[in-house]
Amino acid sequence: MGSWTETGSSSLASITRDASTLSDAREEMQSLVETIWRLRQPDGCPWDRKQTHESIGKNMIEEAYEALDCIEAGDEAHLREELGDVLMQVVLHAQIAADAGAFTMADVARDINDKLIRRHPHVFGERSADSADEVLAIWDSVKLAEKGAKDADAAEAGERPEGLLEGVPRSLPALMEAQKVSRKAASAGFEWETVADVWDKVAEERAEFEAEVPGTAERELEFGDLLFALVNVARKEGIDAESALRASTAKFRGRWAAMENAAYEGGVALESLTTEQLNSLWDKVKRG
Repeated sequence: MGSWTETGSSSLASITRDASTLSDAREEMQSLVETIWRLRQPDGCPWDRKQTHESIGKNMIEEAYEALDCIEAGDEAHLREELGDVLMQVVLHAQIAADAGAFTMADVARDINDKLIRRHPHVFGERSADSADEVLAIWDSVKLAEKGAKDADAAEAGERPEGLLEGVPRSLPALMEAQKVSRKAASAGFEWETVADVWDKVAEERAEFEAEVPGTAERELEFGDLLFALVNVARKEGIDAESALRASTAKFRGRWAAMENAAYEGGVALESLTTEQLNSLWDKVKRG
């Protein structure tokens, strides 16, 4: 067991190291902001100068997914690069807004910092939380309180308050949107008591799906309802539906690639195998 002096020295070294890291981050972030500003100047880069929020909007999604690929692959070397690309998108959008007189990068940073402090009263305030579930409950309650304040301001101005689900982007991947929508509804009290109750809903939606005529728009819609019910099972179980499906798809792709390799080594084309042979090869690959 170390002495008090050793423990104190270790803590001091950690504080000094953290302070140095924060200082470096502040300086490098400022350099990035200045670089993007320079690129947007009249004598800067023609491509950067002509960009708008709309022209590069999808780039944000593409860069985020490239970073996610690195995370799922455990590729920290490339993750560092891809996070930089995501950050560049944020700073560029902020500079476009600054050039239009809308807001600045400082406003963006200030707003998210204020929001983080506001939504973590168990760290910066008087509330307490001992688990991730308690933190999520606090987060949802703070968000509802924020919405209540906005609704009050809207009512005072004679305007219609924003709907609970209007803050969920419609451009999200379908599973992610479904889980966010269901979570918001649940935070307002529209919720099942148990996971078993949600499974009953899944059975109900399956029955409604099977009752519709194959190939019809009604059957397709009922299939969507079935998926939405399954998303609620995931939410109740604390599972991220989007990540779970991505993991399962990645697993399928890996096994399919292994089947292709096995077929190639056997001197046959995978496409030439019968369904029975494909299933047999699948089972062999699955067993490892």
